[in-house]
Amino acid sequence: MTCLHPQARALIEAAAAADLQPWHTMPVGEARAAFRSRQAAAQGKPPPVGRAIDRTLEVSDRRIPARVYRPVGRGGAELPVYVHFHGGGWVFGDLDSHDGLCRDLCARSGALVVSVDYRLAPEHPYPAALDDAWESVLWIAANGDELGADTGRLAVGGDSAGGTLAATVCRRARDEGGPDIRFQALIYPVTDMTLSLPSMTELAEGYNLTRDAMAWFRDLYLPDEASWRDPDASPVFAEDLGGLPPALIVSAGFDPLRDDAKAYADALTAAGVSAGYVCYGGMIHGFLNMPAVLDDGREAAARVARAIGGALN
Repeated sequence: MTCLHPQARALIEAAAAADLQPWHTMPVGEARAAFRSRQAAAQGKPPPVGRAIDRTLEVSDRRIPARVYRPVGRGGAELPVYVHFHGGGWVFGDLDSHDGLCRDLCARSGALVVSVDYRLAPEHPYPAALDDAWESVLWIAANGDELGADTGRLAVGGDSAGGTLAATVCRRARDEGGPDIRFQALIYPVTDMTLSLPSMTELAEGYNLTRDAMAWFRDLYLPDEASWRDPDASPVFAEDLGGLPPALIVSAGFDPLRDDAKAYADALTAAGVSAGYVCYGGMIHGFLNMPAVLDDGREAAARVARAIGGALN
């Protein structure tokens, strides 16, 4: 195994010295506030975008908050659109926690980026987040003129929990006859809710995300154990992955979810889907959202942005 990167080691040692309370030992509200604070400190200053506007997507019986980013210097031209679902274990995260990453992806890809603020557990357990993800993509695909988007060039993606949502949205679009999604960017996605793959045990403690925290997230989002193998929650258990959009799947060598990402990449490849896979061997979970302290986070975000831009332009 590749050694832990010195920057990642310094981050872990600093967290240990600060004696930060583990997520799963805190009340949900306090854990969310701590997550926002820690995310902000690691994001740094992202590249500029031309415009970032908060709006709501009117879907069926509710309104889904979203933030729409437009690159610098693109005027009113219709642009390809990338829809991002943030990470946070279906319990944490919002438009602000992933604002830096979305600005970076927008600036570097040349695409319009729509960040979706889906409902969170435990207030809204499975499948609320997935319903929001799916209906937001349907709304965006049907309302390109309102956004200044060319929805014939549409990609989806997300990090961690958001990567899981994106993977399932792609399969649902295939099964329901659209919208036509050209590309999926899955950043250290959760693909096996049984938490039974080897890296979940090998890296259970000491590398930012722990197995105990993953179990806590899962149990808040999926309180019914019978749902753990549902392909909409655990994409690796889908019987048929053929005909899905090309993918880039990013993982980290010291992430308990490392094998989730690799297993899904392998399953897509076996089904005949073009699936690029890259593992940043010395990195930890969440590193793309820590560009101020992890150089590989900046490089990986640039790689994802290039892949989105290349797929849509």
